[in-house]
Amino acid sequence: MLFHISYTIEVEHRDAAQARFQETGAPPPDGVTMLGRWHGISGRCGYALAESSELEPVCQWLQAWTDLLTFEIEPVLNDEQFSSVIDSAG
Repeated sequence: MLFHISYTIEVEHRDAAQARFQETGAPPPDGVTMLGRWHGISGRCGYALAESSELEPVCQWLQAWTDLLTFEIEPVLNDEQFSSVIDSAG
């Protein structure tokens, strides 16, 4: 399953979040493959695309950051998967 994960950082947490990121790199746990991560130029928002067969490891990854970041997570489909949905609905 693919997940689009957006994050935002409140102004008062920016420096702490950036310091933790510099220190750890924020790698995903076993069971999650990060396909890419992009950061807004303000340093206060961004998103990642991750893949996992289970939701729990994704939640564990994000939980480690919820003291500093706010997340929105949405399962997403690639073109082929979405075409299959369209075909079966029609």
